Formats: sequence, structure tokens, C-alpha cells
Amino acid sequence: MPLKVIELNDSCLRAGDENGIIFESPGFALVTSDQIEVGDCAEEQARLQPTNIFNKYWHELSLEPVPHNRQIRHHADLAYMQLKNIAEVGNIDGEVIFAVPSNFTREQLGILLGLCQKSPFKVVGLVDSALLAASTAAQAEHIVYADIQLHQVVLTKLAVTDNYLAVQGVTQIPGVGIQNFKTLMMQIATDLFIHQCRFNPQHNAYSEQQLYNELNSWLLQVSKEQTLLLELKSGDAAHTAKLPRESLVAALNGQYKKINTQIKAMLTGSKSQVLLSERLAGLPDYISTLSPLYDLVVLDHNRAIKACHDYEALITDDKEEIHLVTKFLAEKLGIKQSVNKPMKHQLEIATHILYDNRAIEIDNIEIKNSISDQCNIASTKVIYINLGKSVERFGSIKKRGDGIYFKCSGGEVFLNGDLITGEHALKLGDRIQFSKHGKAINLIKVDNG
Repeated sequence: MPLKVIELNDSCLRAGDENGIIFESPGFALVTSDQIEVGDCAEEQARLQPTNIFNKYWHELSLEPVPHNRQIRHHADLAYMQLKNIAEVGNIDGEVIFAVPSNFTREQLGILLGLCQKSPFKVVGLVDSALLAASTAAQAEHIVYADIQLHQVVLTKLAVTDNYLAVQGVTQIPGVGIQNFKTLMMQIATDLFIHQCRFNPQHNAYSEQQLYNELNSWLLQVSKEQTLLLELKSGDAAHTAKLPRESLVAALNGQYKKINTQIKAMLTGSKSQVLLSERLAGLPDYISTLSPLYDLVVLDHNRAIKACHDYEALITDDKEEIHLVTKFLAEKLGIKQSVNKPMKHQLEIATHILYDNRAIEIDNIEIKNSISDQCNIASTKVIYINLGKSVERFGSIKKRGDGIYFKCSGGEVFLNGDLITGEHALKLGDRIQFSKHGKAINLIKVDNG
């Protein structure tokens, strides 16, 4: 039976295999007198049956009694129900690695392993989610990994020391979780509907649930439109409110500031790297509030599952005695520690970039934007990328004595599929793009012989 991975984050629990994600489920449970439902079906009732909804059972996983409820004894009961549901829907009955957030306590890990003993699968490894993130994207000796859960943001500090990439500390920021942002955005939308349409979507549970359900689709507009069009139906009537993008971002800035203040406090004096989970980076314009000086990488949602398979041997070295893995031997990841310089993958050095079927020797290359098809060509000094955007310059690739570096100047830049800002060391085989599916600049080696 192929190895499966379950990533625990109550904003979206994920199960996957070597091919990627096979099942996702938010940490919601609906408990009524005759049934218990978990995941999406529970969240879809969150505003219809608020007194029967639980969404803190992972956040506060414990065996403490839940008062005034005869259907469940404690939060661990609901966690078990969700694990059982994931196993059934995901067809998981073999070996499993759990990727767990850095804030999980020893007691909570013990409860998790106890629940798994009653489940149809066998746990063969526990690993810190932040360690997985850093293991695939580390380019500095000091790293802060930022992720968001339902009720908080979790910041994990990692470092390369004594030849290990290891977790060194964790900071929890309560009150800035996914649910807090959704509650704030619901109030913003409600005020707009009242002011512009004379319609209060929170005047009854059904329209309030509709408002809640539409949030995700509205947020997809943020990256594309300057003004969001919010639409709701009430009976035969349709209501449309307009929300300027800058107004939404301004309303969220107070929450963003709480997160950014803590990130800044965790960064060391030497060059550090900031890794963001895709779910945190997906908050409206959040990335633009971070310092442009940060060496920033946004990690895609498949990262933890892929890393578990890549480093399975490091995680499951003792299947009989399960312990939480919080460090990897750096050389096993293909990286080494350098006292004064950013850490680099130990691979052959690239000599050229390949773009649009042309190989260009790496020295000092500018990358600019052009809306003219005639300028979509590469020269030895400048590469023109035709994207039709307002950005004039995307960045530069420079060869220095200690390596090859890409420095971002503007617009979206993707390094090996990850959204980045700041300056990044490059290695042979790296791929740079300026839209998610656009033409790539590839780093190659040209042999003189």
C-alpha cells in the first residue's frame, strides 16, 4: 500500500500520496442529537446552527470534558471523527506520516497517536510542518516559516546549525486566523450591503450562511480586479455591492500589522529568509505589506506532502518508536552550512540561461517588460518579457564571486513555481517565470568541450 501523508492544519486538513493531494477537509464539526458531521458539510452549517458547531477541537485538542453536550466527551472525540472520515473518503488504510504544526504540544501529540491506534491506518512517522517547508526551500541559515490556521498564525524559527536544519522556536499569534479574517470581511460586506442596497445579509441565518459561503469566491477577485462585485440573492431579489480593493486592504491592515511585527521580531541580524504558506500569502494583498527587503518565498499547498515522500527515510527511520522529527541532517537535503554566506545547494554551477531557445552566458542580465511583440526577444544584455503589464522591470540576474543571484524589482516572479520577492541565490536547473504558466528562463550549463 503506497505511503499516505496527512497534514494537520485546522484551516484545511490535507491527505495525499506521491501524486499529490487526494482529500481536503476543514476543521469543522456539526454535533446534533442524532448525528456528527465533519468537514465541508459542517462548515456549510456554521451560521445556520452556530450552537452546534465546533471548530476549535484541533486548536485546543485535549481530553478536557466538553460541558453541556451529551454527544461528545471532549475535543479528542471530534478529532477522531475527522481522522476516521479522512481515512474513509481518502481510502487510507496503510502507512501514514503526519505533518503537524510547530505549536502542537507533547500532550497533544500523545493524544493524536492514541487516536490513531483506533484508526484503520498505521502511523510510521511524525514530522514538523515547518521543517518540511524549510527542507525544500531553504536558502539562508536563519529562516522564519509563517502559516495560518483557523484561529491563529503560527511562526516557526529554524536555523542551520551543527550541520542540521532544525526547528528552534515557535510563536503563536492569536486572533488573526482564517476565521478572524472571515468574520471581519463578513462585517465589511454587511456594512456595504446595508449602505448600498438597504439589505442586511445578517438579518437571518440563511442569508448570513450565504454571505459566509461566498467569501472565498469574492476573494478570488482581489488579485484580478480593483473593485470587487459582491452579489447575494434574497428570495427573488438580487443584491450587488461594490467593494474597492484598497478599502478592503485598508480594513485588514491592522491584522496584517500584528503578523508582520512578530515576523520582524523573529528575524535575526544576519540575512534571513521568510517562507510563507500559500494560504497565508493568499490573504488580500498581504504580501505587499511585507518588507521588500525580505528574502521571501511562497510555498505551494502540495509542499508538505511532497517533502514527506522525498524525505520518507529521514522521517521513518524508527517505525517502532514514533517520535516527532524536528531536524534533518543538512547534507541529506543537499545543503551545507556556511558561516557568513547564504547556504546553497551543492550542485554544478550554471553557466548560461536558456530563454526562447537562446542560450545567454550569465554575467549581468536585465529582465524587462515590453508590451510590443517585436520586443519579445533576448539579447546578451536584456531579456524582454511580453506580458502587457504596467511593470517596466522584473529584475536582474548577476554573477558574483560567491554565486549567481536573481534580484526582484517588480511584478510577480516565480522561482521553481514559488512566488518570491527580494534576492535569491540561483542554482543549475532553476526555473524563473513572470506569470504562473508563462515562458521560463532556465539555468543551464554549457560545456566548452
